[in-house]
Amino acid sequence: MIWDFRQGELFEIWEPESQSLPFVFNSPHSGRLYPRSLIERSKLDEMAIRRSEDHFVDELFFSCVGFGAPMLSANFPRAYVDVNREPYELDPTMFEGKLPPFANTASIRVAGGLGTVPRIVGENMDIYRGKLGVDEAMQRIEVIYKPYHAALRRLVARTHAHFGRAVLIDCHSMPGNIRISGSGVRPDFIIGDRYGTSASSDLSRLALKLLEEQGFVAVRNKPYAGGFITEHYGRPARGLHALQIEVNRSLY
Repeated sequence: MIWDFRQGELFEIWEPESQSLPFVFNSPHSGRLYPRSLIERSKLDEMAIRRSEDHFVDELFFSCVGFGAPMLSANFPRAYVDVNREPYELDPTMFEGKLPPFANTASIRVAGGLGTVPRIVGENMDIYRGKLGVDEAMQRIEVIYKPYHAALRRLVARTHAHFGRAVLIDCHSMPGNIRISGSGVRPDFIIGDRYGTSASSDLSRLALKLLEEQGFVAVRNKPYAGGFITEHYGRPARGLHALQIEVNRSLY
């Protein structure tokens, strides 16, 4: 859907009548409202540009609200600004002008075309016909990225203050043909905890156990161990746990 910024909200916060669980759910990549300016400047058609969406993940996890946990979900698309990145992971080849000195231009994600302002979607499909202005990247970060993370921080901090602990579930989807390297196993779910640094191992094992008891193939950290959100918000020693969950799209 084509969207102008003056229409609707950048993101949605879904609140239960009363929060009864120390969980916060987050869907950063399911946004499907595309700014008109993005469509007009892209070399891709309206279907191709959606290749990077985590389709309908917000709807898959929405029932968490009924169980007593809040949920944050993006309306803006990942192709426009990716909030699962550092705030200034930017590719200098995309922009006219000089990036600020604090920009991280050398990350693996930037090299792959998947920085805070992505260069590609899908299988290396360039988004833009030409270069963007540096000011445009800064505006996206100020207007979208920073308010989104401010909202997420508030939800996590409130939950932690109320329960003495908080568990952030960062919700994503993965291609149906994904396989685990070396084994050929097709996972239904991948639980990412940044190799044991973003959540307690007990919590990760419990998540895997619950999925396996339902008959699903669930693995840990391979090939998705979690992105910036999981790494940034997970502080197990302080009672702040963050898990990334990837759902195989062939399941839905």
